[in-house]
Amino acid sequence: MSSGRNLTTIVAATAVALALASPAVAQTIELKVSHFLPANHTFQKAMVAWGEELDKASNGRLKLDIYPAGQLGGGPNREFDAARNGSVDIAISLHGATPGRYSMTELASLPFASPQAGLTSAITSKRLTELAPIYLAKEHEGLKILWMAATPPLMFHSKTPIHTIEDFKGKRIRYAGIQFKNIIDSLGGVPLLVPPQETQDALAKGIIDAATFPYEGAASFDIATVAKYTLEPGVSSATFAVVMNPARYASLPDDLKALIDKTTGPVAAEKFGEAWDEAEHQGKVSMLAEGTQVYVLPPVELAKMKQAFAPQVDAAIAAVEKQGKPGRKFFEDYTK
Repeated sequence: MSSGRNLTTIVAATAVALALASPAVAQTIELKVSHFLPANHTFQKAMVAWGEELDKASNGRLKLDIYPAGQLGGGPNREFDAARNGSVDIAISLHGATPGRYSMTELASLPFASPQAGLTSAITSKRLTELAPIYLAKEHEGLKILWMAATPPLMFHSKTPIHTIEDFKGKRIRYAGIQFKNIIDSLGGVPLLVPPQETQDALAKGIIDAATFPYEGAASFDIATVAKYTLEPGVSSATFAVVMNPARYASLPDDLKALIDKTTGPVAAEKFGEAWDEAEHQGKVSMLAEGTQVYVLPPVELAKMKQAFAPQVDAAIAAVEKQGKPGRKFFEDYTK
C-alpha cells in the first residue's frame, strides 16, 4: 500500500515538473521591428502580415513587435544603425537617407535603371535581393539583409506645373539619396535634403517647390494636399532594405532561424514588390481623387531629359569603382 502511494506521488511530481518546464521550452520570443514610415504605409502592412505568418508557423513562439513612424529607431538616417547596435532587432530604412554610405546599392537609383524584365517593384526588389549577397553585403556590414526593396519609379510632385526641362530650373526640390541629388542638379533644379515625414510641411511653408516620391509614398505622406501637379514618367527608384541584427538572429533556436530564412529572401522581396505595385496604383487613384493633375512628358522633352542624365550614369559608376567596389559589374548584373 505504501509503495503504491509512493508511486502515485512520484508520478504526480513528475507531471508537475513537466508542466513547469514546458512553458520555458515554448517561451515566446518577440522581435522588435522599427521603421520610419507611417502606419498606413505598405511596409507597415507587410510587417503585420509577416508577423502573423511567423506567429502561426511557430505556434506562437515567434512574434513581431512593430514600431512605425520612427517611434523606436528614430529617423530614416538612424534605423539601420539601431539594428546594428541592437537597439532594435529588425529595421527598415531608405539607403538614400545617408547619402554616399551605401554607394553601390544606390546605383540601382540611377535614372531609368532597371532589369530588362521590367521596372515594377516586384521585379526590381527581387533582383536587388538576389544580388545582395554577392555585391551589397559588405557595405551593409553589421547587418543581416533579410530582403531588399526598390520603389516604383519616383515622379516629381510640384506646387506649380512642370511641362518642360526648362521648368526645372531654379526649382527647390526635395530629394533623398545622392543619385536623386545628381538628377535634380542635371535638370537645373536646386536639390534640398528633406526627410520624408517633413516634406508636406516643407512644401506648405514654401521651403521647397517640389518633391520626389512614387505615388504610394506621396499618398502616404499626404503630399497631394499641397502639391497638385505630378510629372510622369517616373525617373528612378529609391532602395530600401529590411535588415536584422546578426547576433539576435544567431540567438534564435535553429527552427526559428529556419523560419526567418524561409519567409525572407528573393521570394519575399517579390511578394512585397507586388504589394507595393498595387499600392502604387491605389496611391495614384487617391491623389487623382484629391485633385492632382498629371502631365506626361512628351517624347522630345523626355529625350532631352535622358541626354541630361547620360553623364551621371558613367560618373556614378566610376565613383564607386574608385572606392574599390565592383560598381560596373553590379550595375550590369542589375540591369541585364
